Amino acid sequence: MHLLTWLILSLLLSTIECSKYIAKHKGTPGTLTHRVYLKNADNVPISPFHDIPLKVRDGVYNMVVEMPRWSNAKYETSKKEKLNPIIHDSKVYDGVERVRYVHNVFPYHGYMWNYGSIPQTWEDPNFIDPHTGVGGDNDPVDILEIGSKVGYVGEIKEVKILGVIALIDKGETDWKVISIDINDPMAESLNDIGDVNEKMPGLLAASRDFFRNYKVPRGGQYNIFGFEGEWQGREFTENLLEETHGKWQELLNRESKGKIMTENTSNTGSPWHISKKEARAILQSNPPYTPKAAVPPPDSVQHVSFVERTVSEPVCSVVEKEAENACLP
Repeated sequence: MHLLTWLILSLLLSTIECSKYIAKHKGTPGTLTHRVYLKNADNVPISPFHDIPLKVRDGVYNMVVEMPRWSNAKYETSKKEKLNPIIHDSKVYDGVERVRYVHNVFPYHGYMWNYGSIPQTWEDPNFIDPHTGVGGDNDPVDILEIGSKVGYVGEIKEVKILGVIALIDKGETDWKVISIDINDPMAESLNDIGDVNEKMPGLLAASRDFFRNYKVPRGGQYNIFGFEGEWQGREFTENLLEETHGKWQELLNRESKGKIMTENTSNTGSPWHISKKEARAILQSNPPYTPKAAVPPPDSVQHVSFVERTVSEPVCSVVEKEAENACLP
């Protein structure tokens, strides 16, 4: 089956079950009404931002899949809606609000990994990160999963953390954590960022290249990085996640609500804890799931964008003997 066809079919499933969580679709795919809510094993609607634990156990973290590998539809966890469903992001084009699709920045097609967020983390915009010198982007921490299995929107993967890169986007810190599904055949051999370079040569460089350039086709600027673009290892990343988890706890326990919806069904000490009945009412307030009316992506989604690279690759000289020898493995 063609990959794009498989991805479309996976989206057209109203309810997808896994061992602990259930993805429940509402509205019409390809439109502004499409929502993917999460339910727990007791069939209670939950927030993927606030109710799914950061960790499964020591060394194993939860990941909320928002965009499956090679896909273009720009899904993200909503901060503006109660229970934080995963929504098809939108933007105003020529005065009309439309759903967004990610450009294919040559040589990549959509996102090259399963992409999503880490629950119960928050990049606080008021906290000036000492590593980047700027505040957070007001979102959960983003995460890439590099295993062989293509995920689906709303899947909760259990992953091993491998490292992180410090993207600085429009003057905000936007950490990108890299991980692998613990059930992937490669998981046992990948334990830190150096293992990724050894076992999957080229992936880290390609990922950095993507994040530097991916906003240029829509008129954005080239992104920059902290640490001079160097990936940081597992220990640094796990410490970072503990820090952002603490910021999330502060967010969840605020007495006055800001612009981020913090309703949840599992954190009983939070001022924003709600009952199962209230959670079900939020879910039922959405239009029914109508997959037969799904709006396919425009043909332009398959177009390829070419971006001039701002950082050149090292070139080996065949004229000067010393330079030539320096390029040998």
